[in-house]
Amino acid sequence: MKFLIAILGLLIVFGLAILVSSDRKKVKIKPIILMVVIQLVLTYLLLNTKFGLVIINSIADGFGKLLEWANEGITFVFGGIVNEGASPFFLNVLLPIVFISALIGILQHFKILPFIMKWIGFVLSKVNGMGKLESYNAVASAIVGQSEVFITLKKQLGAIPPSRMYTLCASAMSTVSMSIVGAYMTMIEPKYVVTAIVINMFGGFIIASIINPYTVTDEEDILPIEEGEEKQSFFEMLGEYIMDGFKVAITVAAMLIGFVALIAGINSIFDMIFGISFQDIMGYIFAPFAFIMGIPISETVTAGGIMATKLVTNEFVAMLSLGEASAALSERTIGIVSVFLVSFANFSSIGIIAGAVKGLHEKQGNVVARFGLKLLYGATLVSILSAIIVSVIL
Repeated sequence: MKFLIAILGLLIVFGLAILVSSDRKKVKIKPIILMVVIQLVLTYLLLNTKFGLVIINSIADGFGKLLEWANEGITFVFGGIVNEGASPFFLNVLLPIVFISALIGILQHFKILPFIMKWIGFVLSKVNGMGKLESYNAVASAIVGQSEVFITLKKQLGAIPPSRMYTLCASAMSTVSMSIVGAYMTMIEPKYVVTAIVINMFGGFIIASIINPYTVTDEEDILPIEEGEEKQSFFEMLGEYIMDGFKVAITVAAMLIGFVALIAGINSIFDMIFGISFQDIMGYIFAPFAFIMGIPISETVTAGGIMATKLVTNEFVAMLSLGEASAALSERTIGIVSVFLVSFANFSSIGIIAGAVKGLHEKQGNVVARFGLKLLYGATLVSILSAIIVSVIL
């Protein structure tokens, strides 16, 4: 039964993508089929084999150790202000981003990350039928972040046509930056975080190649990577990345305060007027999508509400909602929804990406802003596609 629902889900997702395709005749079927097969194989390896278990545990243990080290700095500064046994979200989940951001800066400074991003991107370009630029961008987005990645493309940003710009932005919105992966792993199971990151990369190419098909010539596919106008000293770089990490933590904290409070208020108002909360209403709207993702009918409304929360607010708020609702959901549903939540596909990301590009190139920033809703549409389909792939394996 689950295979029939998955096939139905894939057909609906591809149909919704074709519905807004810029040129259906240019859609290449073979790379799409190949990437769907790769998604299934990778998901099976990561979730259903001893090899995958070793990889997941190693990554989880690695991030666990990073969080331990981060806690040393947090305890030094904030130790004594928390009651024993308490677990403040800001201290335990968000502030470790500062330390992980510093590590990313070190790996960038010594050219380790650029090397990894460039060559993994090169290999991906042989699979997805797109250019080296698109493949590099997808890997880089998953490591340095959805806005920072465009800094590395600053040299050629003005020469990128709108069609390719859409794919670059869709990849950035469909992935998550390495600096906050540790935060996700404290909220949902690490195996779902890792699986989502891997298959979202291919999902981004699949949906973009349907919505926005094009051909790139070898002459167009240049890949100069921006390494900065001036060479920073090690400690200049380190201070900059530490401050960037702190800004991210504070920004996420502020967004959570605002959105959680806003949702609580809206739910209360809707409950008083209509006798049903806003999230429950959104749950009914998104329930059909939850169903094609392989979620049992009895759990689709709850899952749909969490999915809608992620789209309207952000993934952190949705992960908190998932934690609160987990007692009423099956393990399989929790896994499927968890994978859906691991991406930047929400309304606020449109402004973040458009703003980041506009800060580097005003004309391109305006181009991105114009296809903002189409960008969110595609990134949401990527999340649904990834959830369907996982539903086949779980």
